[in-house]
Amino acid sequence: MAEMFLEKFRSLVPLYLEDEWQAEDGLTTAELDDALAEFTFPIPLVLLEFYMALGGCEDLMEAYHYFFDPEELEIEDGYLLFLEDEEEKYVWGIRVDQLEVPDPIVYRRQNARGAWKSEEGTFSEYVLDMFSWVFDELSPELDN
Repeated sequence: MAEMFLEKFRSLVPLYLEDEWQAEDGLTTAELDDALAEFTFPIPLVLLEFYMALGGCEDLMEAYHYFFDPEELEIEDGYLLFLEDEEEKYVWGIRVDQLEVPDPIVYRRQNARGAWKSEEGTFSEYVLDMFSWVFDELSPELDN
């Protein structure tokens, strides 16, 4: 498997947590294979590499929004769900017809309405922007 996103995701640990990336911050291929063994649908490359880089890093996996652990991934409404906000008002997903795309577009559903809306960015773009927002813009507000 070509590693397209792995190093970029690993770089988030020193960038936001001021610590070196350690192997335990991510999941091994074997751990990921075990967690995803029961699934009959493909998982996008970018999501696999996200888990390999950060799947064991609780400080990032649960930074304001909560990324699903790999075994908790589920398909609902034609989307692979991977993230929810802390108040469970929103959930983020990838359209099932885009699961074989290496870095697919992310969609958000407002749970009260059930309507999906494009975030107009790929998974890697969305995740990098989200962490930037949480740690660079939102963190000072949370400290007050």
